[in-house]
Amino acid sequence: MRAAVYKGNRRIEVEEVETPRPGLGQILMRIKYAGICGSDVHRFQFGMLRAGVVLGHEYSGTIAALGEGVTGWQVGDRIVGGGGVAPGGQPARSTSSPRYTAKQAGFNPAITYGGFAEFICLDAWRPLKTPDEVPDEAAVLAEPCSVAVHAVRMSRLRVGDSVAILGAGPIGLLTQQVCRAAGARQILVSEPAPARRRAATELGADLVLDPRSEDAVARFLEETGGLGPDVVFDCAGARGTLQQSLDMARRGGQAVVVSLNWEPDQVMPVDWVGREVNLQATYGSLPEDWRISLHLMGRGDVRHGPMVSEAGIIPLEGTQAAFESLIRPGDQVQVVVAP
Repeated sequence: MRAAVYKGNRRIEVEEVETPRPGLGQILMRIKYAGICGSDVHRFQFGMLRAGVVLGHEYSGTIAALGEGVTGWQVGDRIVGGGGVAPGGQPARSTSSPRYTAKQAGFNPAITYGGFAEFICLDAWRPLKTPDEVPDEAAVLAEPCSVAVHAVRMSRLRVGDSVAILGAGPIGLLTQQVCRAAGARQILVSEPAPARRRAATELGADLVLDPRSEDAVARFLEETGGLGPDVVFDCAGARGTLQQSLDMARRGGQAVVVSLNWEPDQVMPVDWVGREVNLQATYGSLPEDWRISLHLMGRGDVRHGPMVSEAGIIPLEGTQAAFESLIRPGDQVQVVVAP
């Protein structure tokens, strides 16, 4: 099969590798779409990868073959590559170690192949069936949408609250939609990239601004009557956005860290502790978050159209260029590889 293989030094090459065969209790998945995640880009950018790895953990497709002992699935079933419940109630990876860190995620030395390939083998318990009403190009967002659902469910968001979202990349746009489905009354978005600002507007944000030309903290305070948003979701993970989130949250409000900054940053606690702002970290998702995501997609509360455009779907050969461009996003919203 063909796969986009990381070779080291920010270099990805498409080459022929052996097609995996499903073992006992496994299925072989033919990948139709695989999304490029910000965490993939960070690992590419900062060299947090070993050579020979195929990245990609957001994918949708169909079952191509069944391994021995697999029941409940049929060849041709449409699936997303996660969200299932492990047998025996195995703990989620984020709780499997008391000193687990986000940097460790995805570096299991036994894992070589990810979604930027034509096929992948999965344990049969791992995928979820894609609902009939959810197209494959929407289903590819199931994993990042589950992250957004998890963040909103971890937050203190209540019906009628005002929300600020810093960063309108895929996670930010999905968080925006999940917040609206959860009852947010007002959604304010800060995003420097024009294409992503347009997507946020199309998806129903009440105000979208460019933080390079306007002070997001001052404007969001103005839009909330001088109080500040009830909940601020940092979906940018850029230098300074954590402090900005804490600065703008209202008294007793909350800042939720969703996206990760991989570089040193600074915060000034004296600016926000007096308002007793709550800081909540959130990471990854749980199986129920995947199921909720597919449900929201199926009933139209989460739309993929403004995010996954025809121009944003690229062949495997475009993977290297896409990763390079996503280090500093411009016209891209969600880039999807179609092996």
